[in-house]
Amino acid sequence: MATITRPLAGQERAAELNVLVRKQRSLWQDAMYRLVRNKAAMVGLGVIILAGLMAIFAPFIAPYSPTAIPNAANPTINADPFWTGTKYVDPRYLFGTDEIGRDILTRLIYSARVSMIIGFVPVALIFLIGVSVGMVAGYAGGWTDQLLMRITDVVYAFPDLLFLLIIMATLRGTDIGKFGGGLPLMFVGIAIVNWVGMARLLRGQVLSLKEKEFVEAARCVGATPIRILVRHLFPNAIAPAIVAVSFAIPSAMLTEATLSFLGIGVIPPTPTWGVMINDGFVVFSTSPWPVLLPAFCIAIVMLSFTFLGDGLRDALDPRMKI
Repeated sequence: MATITRPLAGQERAAELNVLVRKQRSLWQDAMYRLVRNKAAMVGLGVIILAGLMAIFAPFIAPYSPTAIPNAANPTINADPFWTGTKYVDPRYLFGTDEIGRDILTRLIYSARVSMIIGFVPVALIFLIGVSVGMVAGYAGGWTDQLLMRITDVVYAFPDLLFLLIIMATLRGTDIGKFGGGLPLMFVGIAIVNWVGMARLLRGQVLSLKEKEFVEAARCVGATPIRILVRHLFPNAIAPAIVAVSFAIPSAMLTEATLSFLGIGVIPPTPTWGVMINDGFVVFSTSPWPVLLPAFCIAIVMLSFTFLGDGLRDALDPRMKI
């Protein structure tokens, strides 16, 4: 007859103590732990950090000025990148030159600065507006919720890109549109047409949380609505918003590239990847590199944000916890 062996009493006691004294991770620590273990998300984060550093230190990295022609007296026009090995390669310009002789590598580096700003500043405005409207509507309810959501529905009814095209085309030639090379106008335009998604997301989160026990306990001890929103609801509703932000940033960068390609984005000669693609189409039939290189940069950065967004979604999803 087979016998069932049991661990020694000392081993059982040691296992129990190990479980008791083991430090439990908080929600955010657990999410960070899972995010770090996601290799694709870490690769994406590394590329984003590299692009950010390149944008910050552009004046120290770039070999030339982004708007000046290095050899104005005798410019090298439309030179090919060094790896092509053609007779049109100029060793002074690793990535070649554009249609008027400007260094493509320099413009790519400086374009990262503008594109990263376009990605983060409008999304910060979207986050601020959307979170404020969504949380107030969800918590207040009643006529306040109805009013804010009807305004949200009106804005949502307009096609995003068409609405933004109208804003940019109408105001681009005015003093407002010319200020800052057109960047502030683009910030506001992107924020105006994209905050509704964030507002709806936060409203849904607040509606699902405001009747929970911890919120009722806060009301019982006399917490004000502002304190409940800021100290109790916001930290518990922020996780989906973080994921939404990680996907909104590349969307804003693609929107800038689209507008610049159509000629109503950032005002030249300020370099952006979209402006470079627009300018490069003049010589695309003879040399595709002035178009392909900035397009490749846009694709890499957007893919990196997508990887990071997927990693954040998995890390912040309670159902992924084992």
